[in-house]
Amino acid sequence: MSRTSLRSNVDLPPPSARRVPRPSRGDGWDALADIEVFVFAVEAELEAMDRERVGVHRRGRKPDLTLRRRLIGLIWTLTFGGLQWRIAGWLSGVPFTTLHSSFARWTRLGLWRRLGQRLALDWRLACGDEVLPSAVVADSRSLRSAPTAWVRGIDGGKLVKGVKLFAVCDKHGSLLDLELQPANTDDRAGVLPRLAALGFEGDLLGDSGFKGAPFAAAALEHDIHVSVSPGGTRDGRFLPNGIRWVVERLFAWLSRYRRLNIVYDRAADLFAGHIWIAMISIIARRLVAQTQAQQGV
Repeated sequence: MSRTSLRSNVDLPPPSARRVPRPSRGDGWDALADIEVFVFAVEAELEAMDRERVGVHRRGRKPDLTLRRRLIGLIWTLTFGGLQWRIAGWLSGVPFTTLHSSFARWTRLGLWRRLGQRLALDWRLACGDEVLPSAVVADSRSLRSAPTAWVRGIDGGKLVKGVKLFAVCDKHGSLLDLELQPANTDDRAGVLPRLAALGFEGDLLGDSGFKGAPFAAAALEHDIHVSVSPGGTRDGRFLPNGIRWVVERLFAWLSRYRRLNIVYDRAADLFAGHIWIAMISIIARRLVAQTQAQQGV
């Protein structure tokens, strides 16, 4: 995929052209404002997918836009608050089958990943950078999983029984792609083809876990060069090294969303959808806040 074709939807509207509530907290973070920004961003992407005939609705009655907005807000609440699907359906009055089937359908169509990656590139442009980064940072994190999750492995080093999240981000900490595996598996090459499909050609920065000729050879096939820096801890303390620390900050951002701390989903793509939803909320909030600051709102 060429670098020019990557921005084929550059003419899409911003995540929200409407004014959202100003944060009342000192740190500039307001969960209620996040819901509105998230709903506007997802609706804009759904309209773009409809124009591109992606996931065309079957014949019959047109979708209820009011219900759709309600479903999008409920999905964000599930990711942020960690409610169970059936409890959220009971509290909201929306049937559980309607709520979960909508989330599963949008996940299957690639809505969350598509929107998350587009907003990450939009944020790079808003910061005055090139669309594609020249270097990305990669790392993994082991998450506990429930017995009902799709897979469970044991990470002997961290003593965690669950799932390993392998994340790749740019220097701003924006998620570009991810891979989910059992905690006892360390196959990190699966994300390389997807990074190449984005058009990325540059350096992949990682810790000592990325040492080894097989991974470096697999990366070179996609014009990606692996750069390994020494360990980042001394006497049990974390030592920032270059821009490698931004991926640790990314994991801290994701930990604010309770659904992402313990894996309950029965399919890997459903849990990945929750991760992308968290990133959509974070980056959409940044874009709207920057737009309001420039307009003096």
